[in-house]
Amino acid sequence: MTPYEQIKKHIDSAMTALFIPAGEAARLMTPDAIHIHDLKVTTEKGEEIFPAFRVQFNNARGPYKGGIRFHPKADEDEVKALAAAMAVKCAVVDIPLGGAKGGVTFDPKEYSKADINSIARAYARAMAPHLGVDTDIPAPDVYTTPEIMAVMLDEYEKVQGRSEPGMITGKPIALGGSKGRGEATAQGGVFILEEFVKEIGRIPTEMRVAIQGFGNAGATMAFLLQNLGYKIVALSDSRGTIYHEDGLDLSIVDSAKREHGSVIAAVDLIGGARGLGSDDVLSIDCDVLIPAALDNQIHIDNVQSIRADIILELANNPVTPEADDILFTKGTTVIPDVLANAGGVTVSYFEWVQNRMQLYWTEEDVKGKLKEKITAAYKDVTLLSRTEKISQRQAAYRLAIARIHEAMKLRGRFE
Repeated sequence: MTPYEQIKKHIDSAMTALFIPAGEAARLMTPDAIHIHDLKVTTEKGEEIFPAFRVQFNNARGPYKGGIRFHPKADEDEVKALAAAMAVKCAVVDIPLGGAKGGVTFDPKEYSKADINSIARAYARAMAPHLGVDTDIPAPDVYTTPEIMAVMLDEYEKVQGRSEPGMITGKPIALGGSKGRGEATAQGGVFILEEFVKEIGRIPTEMRVAIQGFGNAGATMAFLLQNLGYKIVALSDSRGTIYHEDGLDLSIVDSAKREHGSVIAAVDLIGGARGLGSDDVLSIDCDVLIPAALDNQIHIDNVQSIRADIILELANNPVTPEADDILFTKGTTVIPDVLANAGGVTVSYFEWVQNRMQLYWTEEDVKGKLKEKITAAYKDVTLLSRTEKISQRQAAYRLAIARIHEAMKLRGRFE
């Protein structure tokens, strides 16, 4: 399945369970707008054309919201899938925003910072008519950063001739960014895991965690969980997995990763640690498995090797629909991405609110509001999951689609 087909399957299942009529279901699954531009940019390599996309999926519950990714595999189908997922995610956590996503097809690793900034400015110019604080609010995504958001903000404001910091989130704090945004995705996942572990009567100090991906979200998650007493037994990146049954010293792993580019560099620095293949992290004997890297990592061919009791999806779409069904049958709890990693968009919403008020909160304020919001969403999903005896993913999608459908119906979009 393509990414869009996978998301569509989850949404279709929810719409069927909710008895949404076929005509209304078709309208709900149709993006409101798809904007495609060829960005003509003069780089150090000469004049080049970069395909650029912005899919505005649904704004029935509020302005479109979603990140912009710079990636060689970014295409219309992927961006459309992610836009649909964003609409669902915002509805799951019940924030008044819709779903969108953007992308530019290129590999930023092959370009200088100046070239990347030029591409970012070209994107902001091309998409400016479709963006705005009350229209569509972008944010960072894969291979984009707060600094790139700052450049886009600057270019957008030049085009519009006015200050409008709330038109983009994930900015540096000096330009109106929110405190706590950098850790928000991981922190939201931690709050949810804490709630679940408490409900099932487990003790964090007796729980072993394996994390796939040691980028910003995965690394932050590892440190936050270790501070709570969880034992981090395995970490991986694209070059391998480091494993220690008694737990890893994260400071050593982090230092080795920064110096040598991989967690594997720490194997010889931690007594008793072992180096394994990148994918081996998925089959580690652990209590909690956290995919925090790429999509489609747990699939029909490797799902039977999963030994974790709990999977918390910090990455987008890391478990395929077929594997998800098998895990549910096995009794494995999968806390889905549209809930587990919604801390990022929740704090982006807080940033947007602060920009509109021009009144800024402390980090503790942001953290407290995030905990309240994400915990309430978790309880809503869990209640429906247990009442209907369905997976948390099915419950999350049903809640979200019901909310989106109601908003569309109230607006008369099915007439």
